[in-house]
Amino acid sequence: MENLIFSMNATIPIFLVMVAGYVFRQIKLVDGEFVKTLNSFNYKVTLPVLLVVDIAEADFYAVWDTKFVLFCFGVTLFCILMIAVGSAFFIKDKSIQGEFIQASYRGSAAVLGVAFMQNIYGTSAIAPLMILATVPLYNVAAVMILSFTAPQGGGLDKEHFKKSLKGIATNPIILGIFFGLIISVARIKLPVIASKTLHNLAQLATPLALIGLGAGFEGRKALAKIKPTIASSLIKLFVMPAVFLPAAASLGFRNEKMVAILIMLGAPTTASCYIMCKNMGHEGILSSSCVVSTTFFSAVFITIWLYLLKSYGLI
Repeated sequence: MENLIFSMNATIPIFLVMVAGYVFRQIKLVDGEFVKTLNSFNYKVTLPVLLVVDIAEADFYAVWDTKFVLFCFGVTLFCILMIAVGSAFFIKDKSIQGEFIQASYRGSAAVLGVAFMQNIYGTSAIAPLMILATVPLYNVAAVMILSFTAPQGGGLDKEHFKKSLKGIATNPIILGIFFGLIISVARIKLPVIASKTLHNLAQLATPLALIGLGAGFEGRKALAKIKPTIASSLIKLFVMPAVFLPAAASLGFRNEKMVAILIMLGAPTTASCYIMCKNMGHEGILSSSCVVSTTFFSAVFITIWLYLLKSYGLI
């Protein structure tokens, strides 16, 4: 019972804030434009600042773990390749193949990864290592997959690929990690005024991100393309964690690193999947359905995974 309470305390407060965001949208307290602005502000300002603060205040030489970074990168690459190969055999409607692949591997690692790490451990210093190993790969793979599977054909779109590489280099999350690393590696002590200002902005990151996710939730779209939605959701929330969490445990990962790996594997599909699909000529219905269904059911699955990890003494 103690382990179950621990798991529920870790997940339910996070999802209740998301529910609050959804309620705010339904009662017209916020609208679509507000949600769009909020998500942009969070992505460009508060989350990067939070990562700067957490990394800058951590001892880089104590936190950095090459084996952990390589594990996150290798597992992500393996999942992308396996899902791509499997979808070629099992997805009959080739027009949704690219959307299916992306929705199955690409999770909301930055937002929920930071949220869970902060909720459980009070800091997210390990989460940036996982983000650094996965987010650039997410983006490059998505551009290649969506280009090759675009309904209009044409193969790899060089313009989108160049745009993606530029987007990675200027990604606010990646830049936040980069500047945080510089401060931590150089052991730079920030002035009190700068430190307190950054802390005030950082405190906004998690609640605003969760409210934005909840307010952007569109339940009716989950009924579209139900079979591939269910298949993609099971891969994202169950299959990937079931395969690779035992592998992570066997390699000796524990506590914060194990939670970061869980979020990398089992976080709900990120909403940016839908945006990228629409911008690259795909329909986007399957992507939006997967975002909705994985967000909804992740409250149950992540709680179960945390309970199992706690029960086996891994966190």
